[in-house]
Amino acid sequence: MLATGLGYIMIKSMTGFGRGEISEGQRKYTVEIKAVNHRYLDVSIKMPKKLNFFEASIRGLLKEYVQRGKVDLYIAYEDLSEQTVSIKYNADVAASYLKYLREISEAFSLEDDIRVSTLSRYPEVFSMEEQEIDEAGIWKDLERAIRIAAESFVESRVKEGENLKKDLVEKLEEMLCHVAYIEENSPKIIEEYKQKLQNKVRDLMEDNRIDEGRLLMEVTLFADKICVDEEIVRLKSHIEMVKSTLLAGGSIGRKLDFIVQEMNREANTILSKSTDLEISNRGIELKTEIEKVREQIQNIE
Repeated sequence: MLATGLGYIMIKSMTGFGRGEISEGQRKYTVEIKAVNHRYLDVSIKMPKKLNFFEASIRGLLKEYVQRGKVDLYIAYEDLSEQTVSIKYNADVAASYLKYLREISEAFSLEDDIRVSTLSRYPEVFSMEEQEIDEAGIWKDLERAIRIAAESFVESRVKEGENLKKDLVEKLEEMLCHVAYIEENSPKIIEEYKQKLQNKVRDLMEDNRIDEGRLLMEVTLFADKICVDEEIVRLKSHIEMVKSTLLAGGSIGRKLDFIVQEMNREANTILSKSTDLEISNRGIELKTEIEKVREQIQNIE
């Protein structure tokens, strides 16, 4: 049997389904749990009214298994016992009816035709009364059914979470390839700019004398403008942090969402500084992969 949600070190998807069923004597409990994405824990419970006084206990129990997600819990309860209700005879009520009926008979000289069958039909002479509910016994069995459903539910979330992790790691490796290309080719852009600037100056000047100081200043200003070294360092660090967080497991969805926001910020800066078509294309591919990762992270608890 799986451990409760608090004990997991694997990542979990926020979508999942679980079912549990318990039959004890003449009572039967069927529990179904399903969940989808949500920023926080939002639990909706549908169950018979006679089980409403267990709601607080049920919510507390679910928190052992799930920290985030929109969770719907359905409980069906059957009690096949024939002794769930009893008939109560209210003698005082019957006596009052009989007394007043006889007074009416005497007062208006009417025939006293009161019969037992007639009297029994008057309101509250007989009433249906539910027997006292065995709360402890019902909760014991209901808790078992909920835990069975919750274990199955968590198992499905873990399975989907592992698939998500595998796919995310592959996407992160692809992102690293784009970053490596940008890191390798960015310095070449500066050298190419320097060469183009030299050729342009030579074409404009009658002699070949070039002010190397002025040329160096122009190249330095251009290099500062398009330099993405800091962005690349931070981006690589963010990617590695996402990978290590995925491997660490647990409830990591919010943390990953924050890191990916930072990754997207660095990618935007790189793209805004780019003056080379191929590097720009790589920047676009990088942003596309980040968006795919962001979308999938929304489904991690």
